[in-house]
Amino acid sequence: MGVPSSALRGGVPLVDTLGPTHVSHAPVIESAGAVVWRVRDDELQVRLVHRPRYDDWSWPKGKLDPGETFQAAAAREVAEETGKPVVLGVPLPGLQYLTPEGRVKRVHYWAARRASGRSDAGALAARAPVPPVSPQEIDRAAWLSADDAARRLTRQADRAPLEALVRERDEGRLATHVVVIARHGKAVARSAWHGDEQDRPLTPAGHAQGVALVPVLAAYGVETIVTSRWDRCAQTIAPYATASGLAPVSIDHLTEAQHERSPARVARTVRELLEAERSSVLCTHRPVLPTVLDVLGQHSRRPVANALPAHDPFLEPGEMIVAHVARTPKGPRVVAAVKVAPPRHCGPHRRRRGAESGRTTSPRRGAGGGRPGGGGGGGDRRRRCPGVRAGWG
Repeated sequence: MGVPSSALRGGVPLVDTLGPTHVSHAPVIESAGAVVWRVRDDELQVRLVHRPRYDDWSWPKGKLDPGETFQAAAAREVAEETGKPVVLGVPLPGLQYLTPEGRVKRVHYWAARRASGRSDAGALAARAPVPPVSPQEIDRAAWLSADDAARRLTRQADRAPLEALVRERDEGRLATHVVVIARHGKAVARSAWHGDEQDRPLTPAGHAQGVALVPVLAAYGVETIVTSRWDRCAQTIAPYATASGLAPVSIDHLTEAQHERSPARVARTVRELLEAERSSVLCTHRPVLPTVLDVLGQHSRRPVANALPAHDPFLEPGEMIVAHVARTPKGPRVVAAVKVAPPRHCGPHRRRRGAESGRTTSPRRGAGGGRPGGGGGGGDRRRRCPGVRAGWG
């Protein structure tokens, strides 16, 4: 997922408050958080937290656990520090600054709304329990108007994600749901499989990729699961279905064979998910992705459409595109998109406050359409955890 911030939304880098300081060899602390928002009497309000150790007001945030994605960390940290679970929305500008200890701290932010025990029940069930933070770390939280929050924030740099949040609301891009497009995990090679193509299963690495999808989908509040009926897709999405208690909708026309006969049916399914108000995930195969991405592009802002993957293989096994969809008078509009490569070879972990983790690399960008090629679950390149790969908006 590259950098899940405005760095991925129009080419703007992290807000760098390091100035001319040379810190090329300084240790890096990767963190994630969110600007939690609500609207009361048509007034936009945001949630700030107070840290008694520093006597400052800031956004809820914290360090990544080993193997944790930025999205999962952001959702977990907000739940810890505010006591309430949230669902992530559009990415916001991140921050980069030098700590008093001489380390570089990078914080990646999202907009977030309070989770609903009813409409987000599946996503909440899929999350690990979150213990409350110590009062010695966070002793107060407050809802404030955007103007009051800007004045209350201790660090001037923390106003950058707030200003972006206000712009998103003014432009009708703040209230969104997501449509996640997932390619199935690493599958057994065709040359090594002697059964029916529809039964070709995942490798152990592919099963690990499926498990790694769970905290990311849960952070985005995914409540609808749509998948190709073939085993490698069903197995990829099974861990989230089990964790959330949601029943997957298995569809024949999302398979490679049926898509070749009728790509229009795939396009119709994608449009239906864009038009729905519930966040969803669609798991399919590489040869189906050009049709899926074409529909996303037709419903996207031009910068988003131009940056969607255009070249084979479009997504690597286990990767996802998270499309943030806003409702407009002209219909659904994809206002931001992020490519997510979940961390592999990373088993379940327990929360350890203060843990640090690295981050990964940059997007592969393209424009326009593309044509499917052959092959199954190849291209299994190793990546560090966490798995942020790229994003656009």
